[in-house]
Amino acid sequence: MENQTKKDRITELVELLNKARYVYEQGDQEIMTNYEYDALYDELAALEEETGYVMAQSPTVNVGYEVLSELPKERHVAPMLSLDKTKDVEALKAFLGDKEGLLSWKMDGLTNVLTYQNGELVKAVTRGNGEIGEIITNNAKVYKNIPVKIPYQGELVLRGESIITYSEFERINSEIEDVNAKYKNPRNLCSGSVRQLNNKVTAERNVLFYVFALISASDMEFATRSEEMAWVKSLGFTCVEQKKVTADTIEEAVGCFSEKVAENDFPSDGLVLSFDDLEYSKSLGRTAKFPRDSIAFKWKDETAKTKLLEIEWSASRTGLINPVAIFEPVELEGTSVSRASIHNVSIMESLKLGTGDEIEVYKANMIIPQIARNLTKSGTCKPPCRCPVCGEKTEVVAESDVKVLYCMNPDCLAKKVKTFTLFVSRDAMNMEGLSEATMEKWINEGFLSEPADLFRLSAHKEAIVSMEGFGEKSYENMMASVEKARTTTVERLLYSLGIPGIGVATAKVIAKAFDGDIEKIRHATAVELTEINGIGEVMAQDYVTYFAEGKKQEQLDHILAEIKLEKAESLVAAVFDGKTFVITGSVLQFKNRNELKAFIEERGGKVAGSVSRNTDYLINNDNMSSSSKNKTAKELGIPIITEEEFLAMVTE
Repeated sequence: MENQTKKDRITELVELLNKARYVYEQGDQEIMTNYEYDALYDELAALEEETGYVMAQSPTVNVGYEVLSELPKERHVAPMLSLDKTKDVEALKAFLGDKEGLLSWKMDGLTNVLTYQNGELVKAVTRGNGEIGEIITNNAKVYKNIPVKIPYQGELVLRGESIITYSEFERINSEIEDVNAKYKNPRNLCSGSVRQLNNKVTAERNVLFYVFALISASDMEFATRSEEMAWVKSLGFTCVEQKKVTADTIEEAVGCFSEKVAENDFPSDGLVLSFDDLEYSKSLGRTAKFPRDSIAFKWKDETAKTKLLEIEWSASRTGLINPVAIFEPVELEGTSVSRASIHNVSIMESLKLGTGDEIEVYKANMIIPQIARNLTKSGTCKPPCRCPVCGEKTEVVAESDVKVLYCMNPDCLAKKVKTFTLFVSRDAMNMEGLSEATMEKWINEGFLSEPADLFRLSAHKEAIVSMEGFGEKSYENMMASVEKARTTTVERLLYSLGIPGIGVATAKVIAKAFDGDIEKIRHATAVELTEINGIGEVMAQDYVTYFAEGKKQEQLDHILAEIKLEKAESLVAAVFDGKTFVITGSVLQFKNRNELKAFIEERGGKVAGSVSRNTDYLINNDNMSSSSKNKTAKELGIPIITEEEFLAMVTE
């Protein structure tokens, strides 16, 4: 490759990588996989070293992007540098030499700097672009696991990672029916949650904070990082798990960490190795981009070559049609994998996918199946011109420079089926015995054209009981569930309608703001909605647009004619208001943990995933269990109660 051609390639790579990183850090979309980004970054770094040509905007020089938000900003006392990286354990051994080091998780969230003075949290700032960060103090004060007051009275500055767990990520996404509005990964969700203008939203998303470095502590002196972290932990902070290592033990330690990745509930994209000796660390200084006392280790992704069989196009209730790669099964990280989401049309086109292509697949962060690269690049796969469900016209739409495919038919069967599926779901009208496949049959038979028709199914009894898999008993059970659903709450009804952006939690907030008055709720203005904590202008406008459609109002009238509404407050007393519970072990009095969780939340309580100082009760029928939650509860003096003891609290 000639020198000028190499420079052109550098220019191309800088533009592409900066665009990918901007979308990843500031938005909700992805235009390439982590694997592809790393490969292109390495190519750019090699070309720069070879040619001596480095652009001012190169990601190898600049750290992050300018933050675009309404949050106040602040310049960091010292630049927050990124880390040099490797995928080679031998490089880690060479880095350590004869010194001791600390190996820890490299968590995949948002880096924050916390400052405490006189025992109180006074400031929290995001990493931002490495030079200037955003002040998020109010949001940090509602993180799930950090103390806002500590016994240490000197000035304390900590650096750590705010994250959202996979389980919390799945919970929040499950409440978003609009597929296009769902978050792509926990990091994007965390970034948006931490940088909210309203910290009520942050609190509802259960953000966790893991300390990974002590920046300064007045009047305190430590010889090693491990001593620092032990002291920080003693103040009540959660610290990133660390292992002390030498060049002789680091390979085994890396193996131990890698075995835990698939079981972890938190996202991580590798490990960090730092020298334990603080004096030695300080003596090393830094380069223009990297500190010399630490290095990042990224997993060597286990890849496998396979044959792309087809692109499956999956339609949603909103009309969005997502591409999914179907390929010959391969073994990855101990499991068989045969399909991977491609996210959008832009990624499919960048990979130049075609049926029969030889592709290389891997699991991102050892968990999520992804296509690493296409070895054949035939590019024969194109977005379908017709919806795979209804056969009507589709259209490729550009959203934030990302191409997505939509079905343009408002009466598409996929949209109808997904609409009914949401309506009968557990958190909505809670009608049991109505599967997606069953409702699809009934739509085709003409039994269902709008949600209210579910309450009129008795008119089709003869036809239903004669259907395969649906006898007299099944029909009776289903109708009993339908009849039970006739008495419901405003919150459930509002969620069941499938209004864009309105999940379970938001439906409850809106219902409460309008005192459960369905007429006020259906005619709410954008101004009234934005006055409610947690509702922004976009969500408010989508809400008003939904109810501005005459057909939607008519369908709601038909539903209201079939049901009886009760306010949630009139059904149960808020006996657990302000109380936080954690549930572990098997349950006996409830169908499952979700039912117990709903029982608590309906009575004003909260259910957390882990035990902390903010927990009021741990529910566990086995008080003598040696589980980590029991152990933590006992250490913190938190009461461990059985279900019977819990239920007794309801009737006290």
